[in-house]
Amino acid sequence: MPNALTAIAGYLAVAIGIASTVLQFQRLRRDGVDGISLATWVMFLLTGFFWISYGLFGAHSIIVDLGSGTVLPFQAYIIWRLAPWRHWRSVLQSTVFVFAFSFAPVLLGGWPAGVYGTGLSMALMRVPQIVELARQRHADGVSAPAWYAGVVCSVLWLFYYAGAHTWAAFWSTMSAGLASLVVALLATLRHRQALADRALAGGATLSVEQTA
Repeated sequence: MPNALTAIAGYLAVAIGIASTVLQFQRLRRDGVDGISLATWVMFLLTGFFWISYGLFGAHSIIVDLGSGTVLPFQAYIIWRLAPWRHWRSVLQSTVFVFAFSFAPVLLGGWPAGVYGTGLSMALMRVPQIVELARQRHADGVSAPAWYAGVVCSVLWLFYYAGAHTWAAFWSTMSAGLASLVVALLATLRHRQALADRALAGGATLSVEQTA
């Protein structure tokens, strides 16, 4: 049973997780879907269902359930904006991936096996987003603050899981947090490149106008 400080860390993690998802939600509505990976967000949604199941039947923790349950509607909207019906193979692959790493290990080795598998998958599921950011020069749809908030959220979850002595979840969250940090840094780089490109284009336009 977590103590008061541990519970506070857990509730703060829930709050920041909501804020992180809402930041990405708002950026998508304002700037579009450029640079956002459908595969990553489908896996986020499906992994959320795993954590809700773990909170109910494994950890018996309302905090764990809130951590995923509160952001599901926002994740579903982001996925809908990415038109998953046009990319059904990506959706199918993501579904198989989450089942193989999260749900199948539970059936074979219990909740700890599923949580460790999910930790590995949470790091790997950020790879499509990392690849998308590495491939494109601009990523206007990706919110760097949202990913930084996700890193802070992971740190708070680490404190919560350490206090609750759920070490499988602790190590799983650490791997996901490190991968999120890579996404945040790449998104920051791409946004800076976009600003530089726009400034260069603006300067070139002004120069042409002055010459004319």
